[in-house]
Amino acid sequence: MTLKDAQEGKEYIIQQIETDDEDLDAFLFSLGCYSGEAITVVSRMKNSCIVSIKDGRYNIDNQLAEAIII
Repeated sequence: MTLKDAQEGKEYIIQQIETDDEDLDAFLFSLGCYSGEAITVVSRMKNSCIVSIKDGRYNIDNQLAEAIII
């Protein structure tokens, strides 16, 4: 299941990040978004969602949310 399919308010554990872009991997890692880390979808919008990772909240688009496997 991808993050795009996640329910709001429920905590999930990231299983893996599926992307071929090394810069994107590095960016996600800098946010604390990597395998084994907890992530929660706080709210959804039309083309993006707000997620909580560690102590931060981030707005990510649906394309990126599909790359995060939970």
